[in-house]
Amino acid sequence: MEGKKNIVFGFLFLVITASLGPYMILTLLPDAEKASSDKQRVLSNLQLAVISDFENTETLEEMTTDEIAKTNSEAILAINTNLNARISIDTIKGGPHAHGNLEALLNIIVGIILGLLTLPSLYKQILSWIFIVGTVMHAGMAFLGVFGFAWAGMLLATGIGPVLILLGLLLMAVATFVGYKRT
Repeated sequence: MEGKKNIVFGFLFLVITASLGPYMILTLLPDAEKASSDKQRVLSNLQLAVISDFENTETLEEMTTDEIAKTNSEAILAINTNLNARISIDTIKGGPHAHGNLEALLNIIVGIILGLLTLPSLYKQILSWIFIVGTVMHAGMAFLGVFGFAWAGMLLATGIGPVLILLGLLLMAVATFVGYKRT
């Protein structure tokens, strides 16, 4: 069965890319939660200052322009820190985690469909390898990029992976039209 390698590859790749979920929760989420908590604290202080017409709540005296500027600066920096902490999580979620999971499932589906088609083995092998190489060159390189492999980002930037996946989808449509026989 020519699609068997796609099914096995799909399940293994799904394990790898799905593991990014726990990785994000265990390593990146604590920093993002701390940054969010710090941002909320600083913004609350700024909100209190605005509500009290910039009167210091401890001394009940009007805040100086320096104190107002410092409060604003702290708020801006806290917002920026919070956004920067979320970037890593959002990049992984939107890139290798989501694309990897989808492309793994796509390989499983392609493998099943290839097993149902009555086409010459060579055509099935070509389709099978197009999806595997396309997945490795797209989501696989994005996955390696998360862990700091710069060369993977350069390969990802070539666009070969997405082109192969799209080509594979087009060829699968033709192959299914030609080779799908009811028994």
